[in-house]
Amino acid sequence: MIPSTLTFQQACARYLRQLAEVQRYSPHTIAAYRRDFAALGRHLPEGVTLDRVERSMVEGWLLAMHARGLAATTMARRLSAVRALFDWAEQEGLIAHNVVSAIPMPKLPQRLPRAVAPEERRKLFAGAEGRAPDDPWRARDLALVALLYGCGVRISEAVALDLTDLDAGARLLRIVRGKGGKARQVPIPSGAMRLLCRWLDLRPLLPAQPALFVNRRGGRISSRSVQRMMKRLAAEQGADAAVTPHRLRHAFATDLLAGGADLRAIQELLGHQSLATTERYTHLDIGRLQELYRRTHPRAGD
Repeated sequence: MIPSTLTFQQACARYLRQLAEVQRYSPHTIAAYRRDFAALGRHLPEGVTLDRVERSMVEGWLLAMHARGLAATTMARRLSAVRALFDWAEQEGLIAHNVVSAIPMPKLPQRLPRAVAPEERRKLFAGAEGRAPDDPWRARDLALVALLYGCGVRISEAVALDLTDLDAGARLLRIVRGKGGKARQVPIPSGAMRLLCRWLDLRPLLPAQPALFVNRRGGRISSRSVQRMMKRLAAEQGADAAVTPHRLRHAFATDLLAGGADLRAIQELLGHQSLATTERYTHLDIGRLQELYRRTHPRAGD
């Protein structure tokens, strides 16, 4: 029996508890879902029960966002969150029919993140073999940057790594806190492994701290600290100040694709759940495509 007295707000609160306590979503993701649900809640009739939410109400909300000039990406993200809520509600028997599932997603622009150019990467890593090799914090910074590019990990994954996630013998990194909770293993290039070993040799002895990368106070380094560190390192090395962990991850993917790596292998290394995400995330410039065509297509000279 469907509990018609369950309001939209109550359903949202119950679903958010499910995400936090059972699916173990991050606080950041929970907060984003909460904001998206609140945006729809402000558009719905006050106190409306979940089973009385109609498709026209949600479509009206999307039209209102469009009229306000909100980006298609924002609208798509909010609709995706609401879809997930109603999918869960239907599975739980809280509603008889999911009125949101048939609403088409807003068409997204095909935008790609800008990769770090090869010359900028060379500048960034130029200090890897110099400048006080006995400085643990310099060693940490270089190891972190090498890992972000060499393994293509997200910044959230890098700062969440524990010492036990590194298999130095096999040169493998175990990512157990990836987006969506999907675990994967990624190989570590020899250069990044060398810098990681240097950091481990100099890392302060902190028996109670499992983090692979720590700050000067002995705690786990934060994503914000890594971003600030990269800007500082780029300035010191004369590299582009716009270098970010996300752009290094994109450079990792595009370099693999340019080298002939299979798209599904790149998907696995990046931890993407959908191949479509990898296809949008990676690209070859037209010059490389033309060169690849000339070298490989049997009729290229005709």
